[in-house]
Amino acid sequence: MSVLALDSVTQVLAFADEPPQLLPARQQMAFTLGFHIILVPFGVALTSLMLIANYRGLRKGDADALLLAKRWSKVAAVLFAVGAITGTVLSFELGLLWPGLMGRYGAAFGFPFAIEGLFFFTEAIFVSIYIYGWDRLRPWAHFWTGVPVALASIGGAAAVIGANSWMNKPGGFTVRGGEVVEVHPAQVFFNGAFWYEFAHMLLAAYIVAGFGVASVYAVGILRGRRGRYHRVGFLISFVTAAVILPVQMIVGDTIARYVFDSEPHKFAAIELLPKTGTNVPETLGGILVDGEVRYGIPIPDMASILAAFKPSTRIQGLDAIPADVRPSDQIVSTVHLAFDVMVGLSSILMVLVLWFAWIMWRRRPVERQTWFLRCCAPAGLAAIACLETGWMVTELGRQPWTVVGHLLTLDAVTRQGNIWPLFAAVLAIYIAVGVSAITVLLSMRKRWQAEGDSGVEVPYGPQSGPRLADATSRSER
Repeated sequence: MSVLALDSVTQVLAFADEPPQLLPARQQMAFTLGFHIILVPFGVALTSLMLIANYRGLRKGDADALLLAKRWSKVAAVLFAVGAITGTVLSFELGLLWPGLMGRYGAAFGFPFAIEGLFFFTEAIFVSIYIYGWDRLRPWAHFWTGVPVALASIGGAAAVIGANSWMNKPGGFTVRGGEVVEVHPAQVFFNGAFWYEFAHMLLAAYIVAGFGVASVYAVGILRGRRGRYHRVGFLISFVTAAVILPVQMIVGDTIARYVFDSEPHKFAAIELLPKTGTNVPETLGGILVDGEVRYGIPIPDMASILAAFKPSTRIQGLDAIPADVRPSDQIVSTVHLAFDVMVGLSSILMVLVLWFAWIMWRRRPVERQTWFLRCCAPAGLAAIACLETGWMVTELGRQPWTVVGHLLTLDAVTRQGNIWPLFAAVLAIYIAVGVSAITVLLSMRKRWQAEGDSGVEVPYGPQSGPRLADATSRSER
């Protein structure tokens, strides 16, 4: 999870007074973050889905659920390895591209990353034990070795969120003579924005992983694989996302009001509001051109109502931001459109959840609901798009600051060398890593299809409920 703005290639323009390193540095950080952040939800939540399947397999004697857990653990291991590579590159980029940030505020900013390192190593150790233990440990002992994997991944995400949220609401440090001379680690970590960002990201991780995995099994069912294995795989993942999505929408609404109160400059960009006023409309779509809203569809008074439940609510516009630190029209437009995409796609996914609830209420077999499954097939991509655009709002909404009120992005970037060749090299590395990961996952899928979805020798030796029950009882004795 990055510390700088997610920029599209066309959205950030280089101005005459900007160093030539700024544009390629932002683009490189945007690309590497955009790639890495897709892996984060699977690192955080796929391990939890794995444990849900494992628990179901042990409690209900469900060999299909155990087989799902075993296969998901292998997928999680591959994605963990790719995430380790891309995360390491991001760490190096902080020092190479943004020495102004690390040199000036590293004493405060670096603390959450030290904590993240501890969680990373814990996760790496236990994911190895969990995968190794499938054929070697007793069933319940093996299950409990997976619990630290899920907890450590959540802890690691919290640590990175601690660093990122600190840049939105910096605190817990004292600056004297331009240097950080005193740091209060707890205040740095649990800053004013931490709990909002952490809750939002954690729920998003389970939504992305849930819909992402469900999409795979929806496609499989549509291609004729209507056995119990695919049905269980779809239901475990889809139900997880379906339960969490309504909670996420409530949390998101709460966060929007927090942003209105604590980050009015970001809220002005979200609402595409050039001038301070009351009875502010909610603008759907649209961009900012020469400080004026163009091509948008206004809903009268709605922004003021959403901000504080009454049309007379006064909302600060972009005109309240000093001109020398006011974000450009391009950045404001991108923040606004990203927010619209995030909310729009989330609403569509919510309709899908309600459709699923109706199917369950009518007790209809989900594997025979062709149109529902067709809509589920792209749900994983829609959830990823929500994740990406949500981070664009968080990161771009902070611009032109890297550390709000303390350090401009202009002052954080390196002033040394030509960064474009470095960007090209990183691009080549990420493409190679991405292609390799996809190749490995496809080869695993091909092998699993050849093995079949049932009647396969699965963990602990069970091929039926009674054998699993025997294995479980032996482990308990």
